[in-house]
Amino acid sequence: MTVPDDASHDGRAAVAEAAAAAGAAVAGEHFRRGIDVERKGGKTNVVTEADRESQRRVIERIRETYPDDAVVGEEEDERKTVPEEGAAWVIDPIDGTNNYVRDIRAFATAVAAVVDGEPVAAATALPAMDDVYLADGSATYRNGTEVTASARTDPETAAVSPTVWWDFDARDEYARACTEVVERFGDMRRFGSAQVTLAMVADGSLDGTITNVRCNPWDTVAGVHMVRAAGGTVTDLDGEPWRHDSRGLVASNGHLHDEVLAAARAIESGGD
Repeated sequence: MTVPDDASHDGRAAVAEAAAAAGAAVAGEHFRRGIDVERKGGKTNVVTEADRESQRRVIERIRETYPDDAVVGEEEDERKTVPEEGAAWVIDPIDGTNNYVRDIRAFATAVAAVVDGEPVAAATALPAMDDVYLADGSATYRNGTEVTASARTDPETAAVSPTVWWDFDARDEYARACTEVVERFGDMRRFGSAQVTLAMVADGSLDGTITNVRCNPWDTVAGVHMVRAAGGTVTDLDGEPWRHDSRGLVASNGHLHDEVLAAARAIESGGD
């Protein structure tokens, strides 16, 4: 394994937090200010200049300390895959842009540090909610206070979220995901931002989240690290530990993982 200069990764956690805060400040400055909206392809895949400006600010902050690390970013010409060797940063400047352009507060700037393909630190800043999540190698914090995944063991008391996005040619899978959640668990939430959703699993506000699609790393890596550092469990559809290139993502408080995983698997099987 390639070991960076700060073997404990404390330095990377601090930079992740500072970079996420810098990017979130840009997003917050433009929020509800009538910013122009562009489409990257598809009717719901939108982007704004705030996304691009936020990503540039995040990268600038990272480069001050780690000028040679690879950067994986959603916008512009940054690389789109996580390298299997060496140190890298995975950035989503505004996760939940559809919320952002609708003036909904559930959006975030997410920054994860990875080494040899595995996350070692992450931060997610929600500027419109005044929340900042940070995960180092041992714990997850919200606004400086340690948080943990929930302790619920009864599915009928649990709240679970379908997350990421099913395009118009997969709306049957979207419908099955919702059906599985409402038939198996106490209630369903959907926030329109995978990173916000994963942060809520990490702090116990949600008990799980599911998708069967292959997720983009910028939508997921930071939040996955937070859930794990908070004592939760994150796997693929086969129940194997989730990686940045896995198909499907199943995150839970750990106690309910078998039921959450069963719900995710049923999305493609039609509940059979």
